[in-house]
Amino acid sequence: MDGGRSQVDRYTSKQVDKERALSEKKILYDSPGERGKRGFEDLECYQLSLEVMAKIHAFSKTLPSDEKYDLYAQIRRCSKNVTGNIAEAYGRYHYLDSLHYYSIARGELNETLARLIDARVLEYINQSDFEALYKLIRQAEQALNGFMSYVRRQRAGSQEYGDKRIGESQMDYDIASVEEQSD
Repeated sequence: MDGGRSQVDRYTSKQVDKERALSEKKILYDSPGERGKRGFEDLECYQLSLEVMAKIHAFSKTLPSDEKYDLYAQIRRCSKNVTGNIAEAYGRYHYLDSLHYYSIARGELNETLARLIDARVLEYINQSDFEALYKLIRQAEQALNGFMSYVRRQRAGSQEYGDKRIGESQMDYDIASVEEQSD
């Protein structure tokens, strides 16, 4: 017992706080499917990454015009790639193939953070806004890491294909001169 509260009480109050925060949060995307049966949209890591993307896009509109083809484009692109790679991973059958795309999503999330740090160093974002986005990105990363651990434990597809990563093979290209092709 900690201060008269049991482990269950602490967990329950923590869960209630989390659910209250989620219910008070503005929904960015409301899927027409039945909650819990939709797919990747139900994943906490996807929802948090979607929030990161929306806030990064809002922030990017405040960047100076000389950053339009540099930081502006980079930070928007990597923030969108996070959600895209989570969706792609979710659609893969074999768990190792899924983990590959979830790992790419995690890398894109960290690239988003790196671009945000660049913006802070260049004084394009104030400290309090930076800290709020930093915490959200780390929260999304933590949720993604947790889901990756779950996928790793489930090992979906390993019964049929084993524990070898499956994927599409590389395409071989034949290079011939224009004269050789006309023969």
